[in-house]
Amino acid sequence: MNFALYRDLLRIVPVRRLLIVGMIARFPHSAAGVLLTLHVVQTLDRGYAEAGAVAALLTIGIAVGAPWRGRRVDSAGLRKALIPSVVAEAVIWSVAPQLSYEWLLLAALIGGLFTLPAFSVVRQSLGVMVTGEKRRTAFTLDAIGTEMIFMVGPALGVVLATQVSTVLGLTLVGLATAGAGLFLMWFNPPTRSEQLGAARVDPTDAEDEAAAVGAVVASAPAHVGEASAELYPGARSTGGRSALRERVAGSFAWLTIAVAVVMVVAAGAGMVLAGTEVGIVAALEETGREGELGLVFAAWCAASVVGGLIYGALHRPVSPLLLLLMMGLFTIPMGFAENTLTLCLLSILPGLLCAPVLSAASERVADLVVEERRGEAMGWYGSALTSGVALGAPLAGITIDTVGPSAAFTTVGAAAVVICLLGLGAQQVRRRRR
Repeated sequence: MNFALYRDLLRIVPVRRLLIVGMIARFPHSAAGVLLTLHVVQTLDRGYAEAGAVAALLTIGIAVGAPWRGRRVDSAGLRKALIPSVVAEAVIWSVAPQLSYEWLLLAALIGGLFTLPAFSVVRQSLGVMVTGEKRRTAFTLDAIGTEMIFMVGPALGVVLATQVSTVLGLTLVGLATAGAGLFLMWFNPPTRSEQLGAARVDPTDAEDEAAAVGAVVASAPAHVGEASAELYPGARSTGGRSALRERVAGSFAWLTIAVAVVMVVAAGAGMVLAGTEVGIVAALEETGREGELGLVFAAWCAASVVGGLIYGALHRPVSPLLLLLMMGLFTIPMGFAENTLTLCLLSILPGLLCAPVLSAASERVADLVVEERRGEAMGWYGSALTSGVALGAPLAGITIDTVGPSAAFTTVGAAAVVICLLGLGAQQVRRRRR
């Protein structure tokens, strides 16, 4: 392990600034999940399955909207691409908390379509700024920063929901997210190598400057390089194929089997994280201890920070499938928690794998996809992650309503294990055929 990688990376001024901006941009929505669940369950007096349905529609909207907004970043630039999100966040989440449950479903879907794409933008920019071993460390630092935000955000959401109101809390989330979007537009991090001249890399560190401005296309695998002509919008039709067919094929030339496996991992991770979050809320709300939610989330996220620090210092990457498999296995025992203390303790082992899973998957996407298509690829990666969330939240909700809160952890953990075993089996069959 080489923990000096963190020091070297943070000496790159634009990278350090981007990590801070990413934390600021994600902070408002870190409280949204808990607020939305408690709003449906307490304010609207509905069940957890119905709360999961709202979360599912929100994340379906995010999953649908992320790819075209990622492509918009590639084609029009970051600032123009973020304008619709800034406006929608302020308007929709100022109105949605006032609506009935049925209209809240529609508002959640529309809000998801225009959610501020902070996650994909930060990851895309980091993929341009750093290469090689430092890229893994950069993605890990970003995941750690996200976990630190989720230590504070849900606890703040609980305070707003229990001490003030969920209506005010959701409204503040929307306005704060719009403000974060304006801040991100002002900072305007580079999403292409040619923009790095404006990133003002610290000239006192030649090694870091070279790492920051290096083109990430060189890290793409050979079969992607061979298909690179199809990755550019200006590629011409060959071999008698129609122009339309050429454009469609070229648009998804980056979607190889290896990339598809990463997308499956992202979906599985989203399912486990969403199901675990709903399960924690239900387990404590059932016994009237929802005020202690912050303690459990702090323990869960702190473990993720530690796991991320260890993973980022490794010399070699670890398979995202293996990391997700371990996280799924460790999530199952959380269903046996009897009180807040045991729930905190049992959340540590799966928490240790949270940041590494997301870091490994993001690193893999950045390695496999050239930067001309990386914005779109990161958008689809975000869609896969949020699709898993869309599945995990209602799956856990239905299980909670029919069996009990403890069954939520078993359900999503076991589902992740099955996904990973199928993925590992498919990889093994593919290797044998080769």
